[in-house]
Amino acid sequence: MEELRCIGCGAKIQTTDPAQMGYTPQSALEKGMESGQLYCQRCFRLRHYNDIADIQLTDDDFLKLLHSVGGSDALVVNVVDIFDFNGSIIPGLSRFVSGNDILLVGNKKDILPKSVKTGKVRQWLTERAYEVGLRPLDVVLTSAQNKEAIRDLIQKIEDYRKGRDVYIVGVTNVGKSTLINAIIEELTGDKEIITTSRFPGTTLDKIEIPLEDGSFMFDTPGIIHRHQMAHYLSAKDLKLISPKKEIKPKTYQLNPQQTLFLGGLGRFDFLSGEKQGFTAYFENNLLLHRTKLEGAEAFYQKHLGQLLVPPGPKDRTNFPKLVRHEFTIREKTDIVFSGLGWIRVNEKAKVAAWAPEGVAVLTRKAII
Repeated sequence: MEELRCIGCGAKIQTTDPAQMGYTPQSALEKGMESGQLYCQRCFRLRHYNDIADIQLTDDDFLKLLHSVGGSDALVVNVVDIFDFNGSIIPGLSRFVSGNDILLVGNKKDILPKSVKTGKVRQWLTERAYEVGLRPLDVVLTSAQNKEAIRDLIQKIEDYRKGRDVYIVGVTNVGKSTLINAIIEELTGDKEIITTSRFPGTTLDKIEIPLEDGSFMFDTPGIIHRHQMAHYLSAKDLKLISPKKEIKPKTYQLNPQQTLFLGGLGRFDFLSGEKQGFTAYFENNLLLHRTKLEGAEAFYQKHLGQLLVPPGPKDRTNFPKLVRHEFTIREKTDIVFSGLGWIRVNEKAKVAAWAPEGVAVLTRKAII
């Protein structure tokens, strides 16, 4: 029999075990075969009810699929989240791709404030890529959600692939499948073929998209990156930190020994320096709360899951403890909470930033 695969996630279709990947009831299989829109039950429920079932793939399964990229002569399109570059880099990608050409795509450009210059972001992404051993041929900024720069990206892919296959890779939650859907719609007019959601790990196996010259574009599963904030939150909480439109900066005048809580997900302490304004760049609905540094720990324990959300009341018991990172700032600097946002420090100061254990905090020269 011909092997059938879900067009939403790439899983091999089967009708025997509801607990395993690719399960589809026989009646749904027959309907899908007739319409040409064959989805597994998991993708059907995710698309129509935003209901997600646990997946069975392990980290090793994901890496095994990624290794197939290295065994081919192809253009690798690496999608990263502009809002969370550190959390969206695939560790050791240069080793996996075995010398294949890389086109770097910075997604979610629409959520950056309009005051951010595109050229500055492209330069910044190029520098960060070089730091982790990647040498991209080019850097393209897009918004898959708003379909910005999709034609430009298609043209770049066509120019650089030189008749070869294309592998689109990225960690979970960077908007990779949304981006591919935008490309497919631009090329064919078909909408939302591949299953997308905020949940990590939506694509389960590589999905083949035929190109006109007989080559293929492959959508690969999102590699699970354990340093992403998304892995510590419920679906409801994830909505509160995942920006869907332009971020509106908020400036707080802080005295030394004051603290700013980022919901219950992080904390920023102004330890010493002259009184100054600190500008916060986070999802517009994330509640920020200012208090005194003295007693901040007790305040956090008392109000986590109530005044300080997310995480919500049900999730607070399983939420990782916050870990402290101290920095001495000498010029305009962004303190970046990986996957959450950043705070710009304008003048000399000593500060501490707290993030869930395993989630990175780093500094960069202010991009605004």
